[in-house]
Amino acid sequence: MAAHYQLTGGTAAEITASVETGIRTGELPPGSALPAVRTLAEQLAVSPATVAKAYQALRQRGVVVTAGRNGTRVRPRPPVAPQRSVLRLPPTPGVLDLSVGEPDPRLLPALGRHLAAIAARNEPPVGYATAGVLPELFDVARDRLTADGVPADEITVTGGALDGIDRLLAAHLRPGDPVAVEDPGWVNLFDLVAALGLCPVGVPVDDDGPTVTGVRAALAAGVRALIVTSRAHNPTGAAVTADRARELRELLATQPELLLIEDDHAAELAPVPLHCLAGATRNWAFLRSTSKPYGPDLRLAVLAGDEATVARVTGRMRVGTGWVSTLLQRLAVQLWRDPTVAEQVALARDTYEHRRRMLREALFDRGLTSAHGRTGINVWIPVCDETRAVTGLRDAGYAVAPGSLYRLSTGPGIRITVSPLAERDIEPLADAVARALNADNPGTFSA
Repeated sequence: MAAHYQLTGGTAAEITASVETGIRTGELPPGSALPAVRTLAEQLAVSPATVAKAYQALRQRGVVVTAGRNGTRVRPRPPVAPQRSVLRLPPTPGVLDLSVGEPDPRLLPALGRHLAAIAARNEPPVGYATAGVLPELFDVARDRLTADGVPADEITVTGGALDGIDRLLAAHLRPGDPVAVEDPGWVNLFDLVAALGLCPVGVPVDDDGPTVTGVRAALAAGVRALIVTSRAHNPTGAAVTADRARELRELLATQPELLLIEDDHAAELAPVPLHCLAGATRNWAFLRSTSKPYGPDLRLAVLAGDEATVARVTGRMRVGTGWVSTLLQRLAVQLWRDPTVAEQVALARDTYEHRRRMLREALFDRGLTSAHGRTGINVWIPVCDETRAVTGLRDAGYAVAPGSLYRLSTGPGIRITVSPLAERDIEPLADAVARALNADNPGTFSA
């Protein structure tokens, strides 16, 4: 270990954090030897078991390696950066598919012109040694996030929101750890949590976001992380309000070690302002992807967070995929800077808002007052019997998603995506939903 860097800490977590700080600052470069367990225990006046636990956690994350008599050393490429499907059957032919949850391709910006402009610039090739977050993307992303009230001193880029969440959970948690997720919530996130061997703890959602009571119960259950959708919640369309954000920030301030992840996947498509939770805990991350406003194939998300969290994500990418293609990054910058594209995205936002509002009003007129869809491209309708509702709508010519995909313990429902709808479709669809549900017992929204 470098003579000028002294490890500190009275707990395993603090010792682990001290090692990571040394790596981030460059005072513990790759290959540095750490003290023997008993030696460090004596220096810190802690038990050898405490140091052993810290070293074990570092080994499990790939930060250090222990090789017999060679002791414990920082790995050559530790995952801490230095400072600076659900299978779906195709719908029956002739059925309007409202189940996929994707944006309307007719409302997405055409990318050909922007790709041609990038090619015309004839940028020098990017190699392994120079790849990473482009300075121009960093600057534009920081300005856009800061304008929305998100602290953006530390930024990295991942291959989409789910990729970012994957890396965040893998960097902070271990198999078996409980994670608070919204219920109902994003099916892909449920799959990811299961794949990582984590234990989901459902948090009820209302139109204003995760409920304070639900988050408090999850914290009491010992969750290590909380994942919140800022706006356009999938499947319910919930959006965190200013009052809800204030209440949640006050609650989360009592849990400084909790990992807080916010997913603002709708970004520029959201018709309501952002009320973020960033910084409410010591470890936090805010993700904003490009898929919904600019196209699902633009696999890029900006991730802002505290220094240690961003360093962990960046470091893990260095020993895996390496970086998000600079071609995609340049394309994102082009799109963000183009006022014509901004107008197209604003048109898409207003169009989704119009379709969603019209559908909810039509459902309300037919007695279905429990339909939810404050923001986003989906409407969530609580039902008594999902199978009957989905089958009835399929027979009427509409494919919708069963709520069982999106819930843990909350009541049954169906999800309808509004992006494929034309205005002429809305009244017939509302009639079909009313018939399928009989409009007698709309069920319940919360768990």
